Amino acid sequence: HMVFTLPEKLRPLTLRNRRRVYELLFRSASATLLQLAADPKRLGAQIGLTAVLHTWGQNLLFHPHLHCVVTGGGLAADGNRWVAARQDYLLPVKVMGRLFRGKFLHGLQQLYEAGELTFSGSTVNLADVKAFAALRDQLYRCDWVVYAKPPFGGAEHVYRYLGRYTHRVAISNSRLIAMEDDRVRFHYKDYADGNQTKQMTLSVEEFIRRFLMHVLPKRFVRIRHYGLM
Repeated sequence: HMVFTLPEKLRPLTLRNRRRVYELLFRSASATLLQLAADPKRLGAQIGLTAVLHTWGQNLLFHPHLHCVVTGGGLAADGNRWVAARQDYLLPVKVMGRLFRGKFLHGLQQLYEAGELTFSGSTVNLADVKAFAALRDQLYRCDWVVYAKPPFGGAEHVYRYLGRYTHRVAISNSRLIAMEDDRVRFHYKDYADGNQTKQMTLSVEEFIRRFLMHVLPKRFVRIRHYGLM
């Protein structure tokens, strides 16, 4: 089970360019995994992966990231044998983070040069070449975190977990408590505080604003398969 997350500094630009940035996220993460796994110095095999896009946290704020369920090994280059990964290790996370960062930022630069990015609101200054280059350089200097762990309950557990989110957006009805005096109250899990379940209250306008950030572009495919999958 692997998770590729975009840095917080990219979120405003992502919000205004969801389709193009989400496509780039899928492309960069999948290419990172396939390339590293195929390297004879690593696994030396073609793996398979299923990737699912998530864009929200429990508080409904914008948090775009890609969950990947990856095979624990792959087919050798000749296609005649299975190359098994170690039980608790597949690929080095720091190397994945750097390769993912390079692929994503190279693709983002290409989108910028092709005039395919939209700049408005808090990102309007990024239309300037120097401002965009400064942001890109900042992003190159920071570490991009890739989470990689064996699934605690096996692959079936991870698929069951991801399956709960594939056909709904941001929040389920069961988490809604009440709407009173133009304010919405709901449950959320605070992962920074021992996964405690707490309550949050937002104005109706803020609740709708947060909810709408997670509506996908029209006909966007949020579940994708690569390699052996």
